[in-house]
Amino acid sequence: MTTREQQVTEVFVEVADFLIDDFDVIDFLQKLSVRCMELLDVAAVGVLLADENGVLHVLAASDEHTRLLELFALQHDQGPCVDCYHDGEPRTNVDLGAPEVAAAWPQFTAGAEATGFVATNALPLRLRGRVIGALSLFQTDPEPLTDQDVTLAQALADVATIAILQQRTLAHAEAERDQLQYALNARITIEQVKGILAERWHLGVDEAFSVFRSYAHAHGRKLSDLAREIADGTQATETIRTFPTRAPRTGG
Repeated sequence: MTTREQQVTEVFVEVADFLIDDFDVIDFLQKLSVRCMELLDVAAVGVLLADENGVLHVLAASDEHTRLLELFALQHDQGPCVDCYHDGEPRTNVDLGAPEVAAAWPQFTAGAEATGFVATNALPLRLRGRVIGALSLFQTDPEPLTDQDVTLAQALADVATIAILQQRTLAHAEAERDQLQYALNARITIEQVKGILAERWHLGVDEAFSVFRSYAHAHGRKLSDLAREIADGTQATETIRTFPTRAPRTGG
């Protein structure tokens, strides 16, 4: 078995471990976005979900840099993810330097190029024809994704979709929209808390978020629940600040 095959197998084992009765969907998607970045050798990955009005929002990203999140957020107005979401068709190996791309998505293209990206891809989050969002992949290397890469990316997008829609059926559309909105609201709270912790602890946003996640994992807490308690003042942050972060994952 090759190293990549081993990594793919490991990802799907992780997925099986995550999909328990009461799993943390935001934490799951955060981890999946990082693993997707590793497997496909792309520079950044984001998971965007549509709210009840069909507007895309960032639910998870491979890193938490403000500029990258803002770039993902740009796609709620224009970009390959918007088009992918609306028609359910992937947009792969989009050359950000191509004149027709700049003409179609001027703000998105300018923002992506300013962040250092040269190509982008969008894969639909869909199940049986129903599209709930998109998986966004950014590249700093102009080498296009292979057909095998695209197939794997779509498989990971499908896994994300199944996770999001777990324990629900497409017949319960209203309940589904409510749950997606709940997840989107939870992400907003987490974003606010990241800023609070970074300022309070005098750390970078990435480092503050890493401490926050490590504490939540070690104490069996959902990120959304812990963030709400910090935001409303019922959870002290001093004990979280002293908690050690997990060592970064290495190897294949």
